[in-house]
Amino acid sequence: MRLLTLLHRLYQHKGFVYSAPSFFKVDGRDAIRVPLRPRQGSRPVCSGCRKRGPGYDRLPERTFQFVPLWGLAVFLAYRMRRVNCRRCGVTVERVPWARGKAQSTEAFAWHLAFWAKLLAWQKVAKVFRVSWGTVFSAVEHAVEWGLARRQLEGVEAIGVDEVQWQRGHHYLTLVYQIEEGCKRLLYVGVDRTGDSLRGFFTAVGEEVAAGLKYVCSDMWQPYLDVLAELAPKAVHVLDRFHLVARLHKAVDEIRAGEARRLKADGYEAVLKHSRWCLLKRRENLTDKQTVKLQEVLKYNLRTVRAFLHKEELDRLWEYQSPFWAGRFLQEWIERVLRSRLDPLKKVARSMRTHLPLILNWFRARGTMSSGAVEGQNYNAKLAMKNAYGFRTFRAIEIALFHKLGALPESELAHKFV
Repeated sequence: MRLLTLLHRLYQHKGFVYSAPSFFKVDGRDAIRVPLRPRQGSRPVCSGCRKRGPGYDRLPERTFQFVPLWGLAVFLAYRMRRVNCRRCGVTVERVPWARGKAQSTEAFAWHLAFWAKLLAWQKVAKVFRVSWGTVFSAVEHAVEWGLARRQLEGVEAIGVDEVQWQRGHHYLTLVYQIEEGCKRLLYVGVDRTGDSLRGFFTAVGEEVAAGLKYVCSDMWQPYLDVLAELAPKAVHVLDRFHLVARLHKAVDEIRAGEARRLKADGYEAVLKHSRWCLLKRRENLTDKQTVKLQEVLKYNLRTVRAFLHKEELDRLWEYQSPFWAGRFLQEWIERVLRSRLDPLKKVARSMRTHLPLILNWFRARGTMSSGAVEGQNYNAKLAMKNAYGFRTFRAIEIALFHKLGALPESELAHKFV
């Protein structure tokens, strides 16, 4: 089957005809040149008003990079016509295979965007021998195309969290859809303020906001205030992962402080290499960590008491009823507050303040996946790493939506993959 037959079958453009291809050299390597010419009698389309008009003259030949074939770069060659448009004056015609002054065809741009989901953008640029900016432009076009066509009807559960994207206190506010069977990024905002989250509700509109049934977040107060104001009818669930993470941080703080005190007083270093055996779930411990844990539990230490409180709280997530879960949690909080473990008491006070939101986890059980937020955050960090090159918010936003947005794609993305 000839190359022209493939092009006419898969990449045909009304009003244009492919001519016989030939080999030529590009940067010292072989490439294929496929000329294009307008069909006889066809009139060019004005790039301004998109109306057909009479031809004015022809410009020098331009080449547009196409999807590579058999390891060879393929270029479409065409002499652009100028249009004597009665509305816009003399303009360069609009061609269906490329946008504006782009040097790549739409098909090649979608091809690059597909591979940019799988590989680091720098690697994609190297493999296809284009610049990083060309890859970014292709991904940007794919994201803009998808955002303009995505459907937001039926969004019922969202998760809100922040990730660090630059050194220092530079964060992004991310909003995900976290329903079973549909997990995707919906919004990216600069910083982790209340105004950042308000931008999400402005972007999606009142209809989507009114349809929310569940929202999931951590204990960051600006988020809590905005969600209570703009999604008052939704069941607000505090993310279990963040609760457990704060508890683990408190236990580790107690362990580290006590280890330093034992060392300063000249006692045996019983807490050395004990961090993970105190924080990991027992079923995930290695044999060596299990032995170490049994050794530590023989001592009457503040760390051991903190560990036992942590282990006891694990029973909370086994409850089915919000009422009985609340009774258990209140008793646990009272016991911790009577202890002399200040880092743990701080966590208990915070949990007492947000007790209704914590218990909403049991009301929303089975209807949403709060753990999906952390999984998406992990993927977000990978996406930012793969898109290294620019450090602007626009580049990061494009990279995140491309990787996590589950955006619709043009048919060209499927024809040439």
